[in-house]
Amino acid sequence: MKRWLKISLKIVSVLVVLIILTWLAGAFYISRNKKEVLASILSQLNKNLNGQITATSMEPTLLKSFPGVSVSLNGVLLRDSLWNQHKHDLLKAQDIDVSLNVLSLIVGNINIKQIAINNASIYIYTDSTGYSNTSIFKSKSKTDKKSSSKSSALEVKKIDFNKVSLILDNKKRFKLFNFDIDQIQGRMKYPDSGWTGKIKLMTKVNSFAFNTRKGSFLKDKTLEGTLNAHYNRDLDAVILNPEILNIGGHPFKIGAKIELDKSAFAISIAVDDILFRDVALLLSPNISSKLLKFGIEKPINIRGNIVDDGSGKYGDPLIKVGITVRDNVVSIPAGKLTACNFDGSFTNRDTVGGIIGDENSSIKFHRLTAKYFNAPLKIDTFTVNNLARPIATGLVTSQFPLTNLNNSLGTNDFEFKNGTANLRLYCKADIDNFRFTKPVVSGKIQIADADILYIPRKLHLVKSALNINFNQNDLSIQNGHFQLGKSELNVSCSIANFANLYYTAPEKILVNLKMSSPQLYLKEFLPFLGPRTAKKKSSGNKQVVSKELSNVLELSKMNIRLTVDKAIYDNFLAKNLDADISLRGGGIFFNKISVAHAGGQLSLDGNIMQEAASNSFKINSKISHVSVKDFFYSFDNFGQNTITNKNLKGYLSSLVNISGRISHTGKILPRSINGKVVFNLNNAALVNFNPMVKVGKFAFANRNLSNVEIKNLDGTLNIHGDKVEISPMQINSSALNFNVKGTYALGSGTNVEMDIPLRNPKGDENLTKSEKREARMRGIVLHLKAIDDEKGGIKIRWNKDHD
Repeated sequence: MKRWLKISLKIVSVLVVLIILTWLAGAFYISRNKKEVLASILSQLNKNLNGQITATSMEPTLLKSFPGVSVSLNGVLLRDSLWNQHKHDLLKAQDIDVSLNVLSLIVGNINIKQIAINNASIYIYTDSTGYSNTSIFKSKSKTDKKSSSKSSALEVKKIDFNKVSLILDNKKRFKLFNFDIDQIQGRMKYPDSGWTGKIKLMTKVNSFAFNTRKGSFLKDKTLEGTLNAHYNRDLDAVILNPEILNIGGHPFKIGAKIELDKSAFAISIAVDDILFRDVALLLSPNISSKLLKFGIEKPINIRGNIVDDGSGKYGDPLIKVGITVRDNVVSIPAGKLTACNFDGSFTNRDTVGGIIGDENSSIKFHRLTAKYFNAPLKIDTFTVNNLARPIATGLVTSQFPLTNLNNSLGTNDFEFKNGTANLRLYCKADIDNFRFTKPVVSGKIQIADADILYIPRKLHLVKSALNINFNQNDLSIQNGHFQLGKSELNVSCSIANFANLYYTAPEKILVNLKMSSPQLYLKEFLPFLGPRTAKKKSSGNKQVVSKELSNVLELSKMNIRLTVDKAIYDNFLAKNLDADISLRGGGIFFNKISVAHAGGQLSLDGNIMQEAASNSFKINSKISHVSVKDFFYSFDNFGQNTITNKNLKGYLSSLVNISGRISHTGKILPRSINGKVVFNLNNAALVNFNPMVKVGKFAFANRNLSNVEIKNLDGTLNIHGDKVEISPMQINSSALNFNVKGTYALGSGTNVEMDIPLRNPKGDENLTKSEKREARMRGIVLHLKAIDDEKGGIKIRWNKDHD
């Protein structure tokens, strides 16, 4: 073995032996001088205390800090002078391990190098007056701090916490910080400027409440990581360099500055690729409950700062958070934004110099682009202010083909085949209760060249265009043009208080609609008579939108003012139609309709009530000098075939008050009509009317009863289903004069009495009116009765029971 190696081994051996001897000497000293060592340790620990820390006993733990020596203080207790009032121990530990410098111990000067606090509880308490049990610690003036030497300070190189409960309870400022510390390892250095330390921690957060009235941040989350900190004596501040700290299992980059003299702090936070929900759940409930009304599916990047100036003026610290969202899906109370990109921010002090809290909080979305139900949106800035009652505002612009909306509104009510939409809307709405409060919208939606199928009513609108204008709560439509089959409609409308009622009471929405048309084919609007076609249910947010939209369309009321140059329905042709119509619930109400028809004028009012099998209707009508032939032809002879347009000539004036049923295809159901008809026929003729022809064959073979001319006839008919009650009428015609009354039935039950004088009216043509009345029933009078025959027809017989 080489000489230098032998010498080196001898030196190392001597050093090892020396260390062991020194360690044994220290251990021996501690064992022989427990009381003195305990007193010296407590003296060192009490240097900066106004009070005293006590321990029930001390035992050497020789191997824990070899080559140093260590002792275990048992039953350690630290209380302030007002403990009897608040009952909170500042420190209560089962044992505290203290590592001592052996050489300093031998020379009689205890030098503590390491402290480990085990199985302990630390409760830092401040009452409502501001008194704290930390007042037990001495405070030094700045002069004292500058003059105090480095050697006189307690400089512990290692500080460990194991299984320690740490609570900071400030009743005055409503703060509560509660940690279950599994482990904290601190390695300290003491340069002239203060100290530096590397702190490794593992702890659970029970409460991190800056304002206990609003709840805790980081509730039930674990903190794990290593922090590099240093204390600056001149600033009296602890500074934590930005390091990775795992919070709830996710890596956050945390940095902080804590100003001890003002109890102020500033914390910086950065985290990448984290779910929005996970971040929201780290915040206090008053904030997270609002943020969780939104959702972001994919991970995002976040930067934030939490600042407390120590004044306690607002209770909450100042919070500023920024997020970056790219190609994501964002859920909002009214649906989802897909392909979403924006830069977002949150602060609880939106107004500079204002209060800190919910009322001054703000969420902002900058440069937002997304698709909403497949409609592309662009919003420069969208803001949600006042989280106590969140109000959202923003200018929304979009241009897109209407086909993008197919299968995206959550309803099968509409199918768009063509057309474009261009919208520019300023929106303001209560986000917290979006469907129950007052959304306000201002702006315009322009729809051009649209091809729209409204499926529940099977209405297909083509070449459609309109401008929809929102004026806060009101809505109006201008320059609307629709084509339904061969019908053309020009439309404008206004809806007062639309925004309020859309969500709260759609049945109270009143649409004032004005329509004009050069030609209208009424048959193309028959789908309004039938029930709505059932549609498939959607799910999620789309189902909400679908339900609301369908309810509005079906429950809202509509007043229609309609002017039409020409209206056509099968055989019916009307000109200069002027109508006031209301749609309410399942009913169509004709408030007032006037129209030129069949050479005369027709006006009516009434209603059609929609029902499952067929629809009921009521009509009050006034007919003025219309061609009776054309009138019967236009209305399909009113559902009967006894007296048809082929049997009639002349002009009719009438008052009609009837009710009945009409099919979903617009046909009057036979034998369903009930009501009263008061009529006047002028310059009329009854042509080939079968009952009259039969009377002629029976009694007047030499007279022409197939074309009976009537100069004037007044009559009243009471209709009851398939029976028409004929009030007594005097009929003066070219062929004969007669009186008639009774019941004419479309089925069985005909019983019509006729009194027919045999006088030929031709012979009385030169008589005056009064002479004609007196001579009318002179001579032989036939008393006949028309009744049912066995074959289902009508037979004429003598009326033996005539008056």
